[in-house]
Amino acid sequence: MKTRYGVLIALAGAVALAQQFSSIPEQGRSMVVTKYGIVAAPQFLASQAGAHALEAGGNAVDAAIAANAVMGVVQPYVNGMGGDLFALVYEAKTGKLYGLNSSGWTPKALTIEYLKTHGIDKLDAISVHTVTVPGCVAGWDALQRRFGSLPFQKLLAPAIFYAENGFPLAERNARYWLSKKLLDQPGYKQTYLPEGFQPGVGNVFKNPALGESLRQVAAHGRDAFYNGKLTEVMVKFLDAQGGTHTAEDFADFQPEWVEPISTTYRGWTVYELPPNGQGIAALSMLNIMEHFPLASYGHNSADALHVMIEAKKLAYADMIHYVGDPRFTPIPVKQMLSRELAAERAKLIQMNRAQCQVVPSEISAQLNAHGNSTIYLSTIDKDGNIVSLIQSNFAGYGTGLVAPGAGFSFQNRGAGFELTAGKPNSIAGHKRPLHTIIPAFLEKDDVHIGFGIMGGWNQAQAHAQFVANFVDYGMNLQAALESARFTKSTFEGCDVEMESRIPMAVREELIKRGHVPQILEPFSFTVGQGEAVMHDAKRGVNFAGSDPRCDGEAIPQSPVTF
Repeated sequence: MKTRYGVLIALAGAVALAQQFSSIPEQGRSMVVTKYGIVAAPQFLASQAGAHALEAGGNAVDAAIAANAVMGVVQPYVNGMGGDLFALVYEAKTGKLYGLNSSGWTPKALTIEYLKTHGIDKLDAISVHTVTVPGCVAGWDALQRRFGSLPFQKLLAPAIFYAENGFPLAERNARYWLSKKLLDQPGYKQTYLPEGFQPGVGNVFKNPALGESLRQVAAHGRDAFYNGKLTEVMVKFLDAQGGTHTAEDFADFQPEWVEPISTTYRGWTVYELPPNGQGIAALSMLNIMEHFPLASYGHNSADALHVMIEAKKLAYADMIHYVGDPRFTPIPVKQMLSRELAAERAKLIQMNRAQCQVVPSEISAQLNAHGNSTIYLSTIDKDGNIVSLIQSNFAGYGTGLVAPGAGFSFQNRGAGFELTAGKPNSIAGHKRPLHTIIPAFLEKDDVHIGFGIMGGWNQAQAHAQFVANFVDYGMNLQAALESARFTKSTFEGCDVEMESRIPMAVREELIKRGHVPQILEPFSFTVGQGEAVMHDAKRGVNFAGSDPRCDGEAIPQSPVTF
């Protein structure tokens, strides 16, 4: 039986490798294919800005910063200067992968004891106490200093232009623009509803205050945000809302270059960033999935989905139990990614029955907030350098708090902390919370891929599904992104959400096994939006795909011919 299984996997792998550059009948878009660079972002204006950075002589890092800055202007409800940033950078000439963690910390004075003395035993998701120091601008600075070739004045120019001159809202822009729960938050309506009503598709939106904040960063770098006049404005505003933030909390913050963690999946190496993020859950999930012949089950079959849903529960159970800020609590990364643990976890999956409670049985933690307001983008240049970047406010607009004249809302990433002492993710001063946003990278031989899919706790499970689509089922980048997905945002129970494109017969079989599917629209925001770029070093050709669940597209660099 084991030999037959090995032959099946070998044959499936050979077929998959041959198909990864070709389309499938169900595919709605074609991949972008070029010998030059490509920028894949979830809004076309951002992709175009990144492509222009490449055309101006910039590299993949320059393109990522330019695209991300525009994303903060055109999709402020999911990212911006008030949020955090993570990135993986692949350097083609050395073959080395670098990881950047630019997630911010709490104010030094914000502790469980402080909250208790003020009568707070549960954090309101939009409270000022959920505002951690934003890491986005520090992340741009770290990336530009180490790898960039263009100055901030050029990289931020497109974002400044759109902020000051305005841009017409695209379809998904208009759909997700308004957050009714934030209407009374100081600065929210003045910034995002300046005409007093929700802008519609094609309506032009301007944010001159954000343009000025970006101008300050363009002129003075990170100091403009963390040690300048804008810092004074932010700290004074947060203090007025009852926050504990100080100028030192901003000035002392530094992003961290970290070593990516990885696993192998059927011969491919998959990389994620280490904790305090959830990337380790994607790798754990893949380790468990590798014990099952998914290719022979068939794509999105009841057996394949059952295995992946159960693997998700097991991997996330360990993640929520052990992961926090490693500067405060040791995280058993090696043990969590061990083949021995994966083999034991795989034995817990029963093919005929879903588990509504999973080990470790002591897990009962429920996070105080669930955020899925994130953007992911990937860039590649003509030399094969790749950036896999993710940036987020956490929940929509974060807190919705906007300092006077700043033009951006503060994230509410601190809502993910626990207020029970002694846990890996317990709140403490200058601590980073367990983070949902994760960029990813995949490689084998001459093929290198930067990919990611946004969406709160959806992300690690979506990464695993993307890898399975590509490796097990031989899909190309575009098909792997378009394929119908499931997601489970809870940590217990048999509930699971899935797009309606998964056949009814499959859903009925899953119900028989104890799953409780909730059906989403065919291309649902709930299962996340992703982008991917790929470099085939043997042929010197780049590929990209962009998720139809967003307003984005993959835009190639144009060679200078006129």
